[in-house]
Amino acid sequence: MEDQEKKIKEAVSEFFEKMTMPVLDVAVEFSFVEKGEEKTEVISLDIKIDDPPVLIGQQGQTLFEIQRILRMVLNKKLGKTFYLNLDIDGYKKKKIEYLKYLVKDYADSVAMTGKEKELLPMSAYERRIVHAELSQRTDVKTESRGEGSERHIVITPK
Repeated sequence: MEDQEKKIKEAVSEFFEKMTMPVLDVAVEFSFVEKGEEKTEVISLDIKIDDPPVLIGQQGQTLFEIQRILRMVLNKKLGKTFYLNLDIDGYKKKKIEYLKYLVKDYADSVAMTGKEKELLPMSAYERRIVHAELSQRTDVKTESRGEGSERHIVITPK
């Protein structure tokens, strides 16, 4: 794993240097996700750079596109397929914490008033987080509505 971590750090540094965004630090974490009987490796990277907003973009869109491209580069460089979870200066982590806090607050309001609440449109990744966060609640349920970039979650009472 140490050799693989070293290769990843070198490839990531080279990737961002070519974008004229030198990396200050790269944290690498390895884990696995199970789908049925199949295990797939997940490589999580948290990168520190001087100007994070440029690479994060509006609502993290640039970050997700960079993640997609970087995954292809690393798949080729390492000679294997895996999931990549790229975070820049903890953006995703903070966003997930905020989403969880927000939807718990919304769910409490729906449970108390009995009136549904609509969240703003969000990515499939963010919708998955919301559905998972509220899935154990017995007083509310979630559903996705809308199409394409207008797809959003509605929290309704049970």
